Amino acid sequence: MIVLKGAEVSAKIKAEVQRILENSEGQVPRLAIVRVGERPDDLSYERGAMKKMEAFGLEAKSYGFPETISDAEFKEEFKKINEDPEVTGILVLKPLPKHICERDIENMMDPGKDLDGISPVNIAKVFAGDSSGFAPCTAEAVVEVLKANGIPIAGKRAVIVGRSMVVGKPLAMLLMKENATVTVCHTKTVDLPGTCRNGEILVAAAGRAKMLDGEYVGPGAVVIDVGINADGNGKLCGDVDFESIEGKAAMATPVPGGVGAVTTAVLARHLALAALGAGQ
Repeated sequence: MIVLKGAEVSAKIKAEVQRILENSEGQVPRLAIVRVGERPDDLSYERGAMKKMEAFGLEAKSYGFPETISDAEFKEEFKKINEDPEVTGILVLKPLPKHICERDIENMMDPGKDLDGISPVNIAKVFAGDSSGFAPCTAEAVVEVLKANGIPIAGKRAVIVGRSMVVGKPLAMLLMKENATVTVCHTKTVDLPGTCRNGEILVAAAGRAKMLDGEYVGPGAVVIDVGINADGNGKLCGDVDFESIEGKAAMATPVPGGVGAVTTAVLARHLALAALGAGQ
């Protein structure tokens, strides 16, 4: 089984970002990472994103707020960030605390600064097949992994486990745009293992540690694992039981070291494109 590492794909995107920056007239794009509370996974992603931006020649600033901030107070603070001319792009770490209305924040977001495709305008563009907006970074990263490794998408049977607006649904649209035949699975899917085995491309986005084992993988499948979980020993793992698919899958992404690295690279590319007025 060939292990599809994210580092090589990230390096290709970095070169693309450098080319974009050459046309930005010396302006260094700035990312605003908006976080409420101090969840360990949010802090980890924030650190990784800021490190990636710096490595790509971009700027990033963290805007952290206490979990106790009220809905009205947070909206006021978010409005300031959203309207700040020095902020090129925004990433809101979700989920937000339950007392803050995420839908309102999504509706407030300037589509041109919405790097992770959460605003209604960008979501609509993804579902309409309009590439002028920003798609969710993780969903786009999956397509980048496939393309960068020369894996054919057109005409292939793709199965996605997970139907969130962060990965599953937008990824289905992106894969269909590449002419794949897509099946989206969820908790109500009958014979989930059998459906997954039919996929030539299998994407695990269920959010459950090691949920998919060898029973779910057909011979020669390409398995893309976007899950980030902790196993019983507190060790980072994906949605796929990686060891159990050896000998079945032809290729697979590891966790860590797979799609995650590409996701932050896509975020950097979106930031660079936002500086040129993309997503407007």
